[in-house]
Amino acid sequence: MADPIEVLWSPAGVTVPSRGAKPLVESDTSDGDSPKLAIAIRMLSIDTPETTADTPAGAARVDEKFAQLAQWLRDRTDLPVTRRFAEYLIPKIGTGNAGTLHFQQGKAASAFSKANMAARLDRPHGPDRSVFVRTADAPFDNYGRLLAYLAPNYSDKERASMTRAERSTFNLDLVAEGWAAPFVIYPSIPGELDLPLFLDAAANAVTANKGIWSEALTMPAYEYRAAEKLHGIAADIVAGEKPTDRYGWRSRYCADLRTRRLHGPEDYFDIDPVYRLWIWPADLRTATADLNLIPTPRLTTTD
Repeated sequence: MADPIEVLWSPAGVTVPSRGAKPLVESDTSDGDSPKLAIAIRMLSIDTPETTADTPAGAARVDEKFAQLAQWLRDRTDLPVTRRFAEYLIPKIGTGNAGTLHFQQGKAASAFSKANMAARLDRPHGPDRSVFVRTADAPFDNYGRLLAYLAPNYSDKERASMTRAERSTFNLDLVAEGWAAPFVIYPSIPGELDLPLFLDAAANAVTANKGIWSEALTMPAYEYRAAEKLHGIAADIVAGEKPTDRYGWRSRYCADLRTRRLHGPEDYFDIDPVYRLWIWPADLRTATADLNLIPTPRLTTTD
């Protein structure tokens, strides 16, 4: 029996979820203390369109839900949204094909990502390059996914002859081709040399109507997810039920990277999509102090 101890600690860790029927531990593990794990990675600072509808039929059902939500927003005054945000969102979700468009964009983004990774990791003479991984300060999200920037792993000699653009991350590639919206979340902000490159690529993609930006009424994935949550809450209200969290559809504040102006959760659309910096409520006080953010008047007024 072990001796009593006086040093006690309760570490804060992250539980990595199982992969269902897929093994978490790779079969080629050798040393007993060095298993190889297969874990999901969430690429930092970007957001590609969702494919959670699974099929075209599933996307068509989202079309119907979004059109329904648009009608509710037009007709009702008891839904948990400001009138400004409702007027902004209605044109996007009321088209009758918002879910299908997003699903198609998600498939295209996935296809580009796979092809781009394969092309940039390929070496004509020899094995494929390995992948360079740079994690966030807090390496895992709430779903147990590793938060990271990914890039081909170049040698020191190769890197010395390449520009930052030439050795870009896969994250940046998706933004540059318009298949991902910028999704920078405090405190995981790209460094002072990388952030301008990232924003320039995003701005150029928008100007050139690349990828998702070829559609005037495109919905960044974070907006699509919010609309899905809002539909569920609105459906409860319409049915006479009380939602568990009326405002659970929006949770992050947003600051303008150009002006340091801090906007409320429903006013993010006042900021150009390229320059949105997202902040969780738990980080708001620290972010405001660290970045010297300036709250907008609307944060203390009502619609």
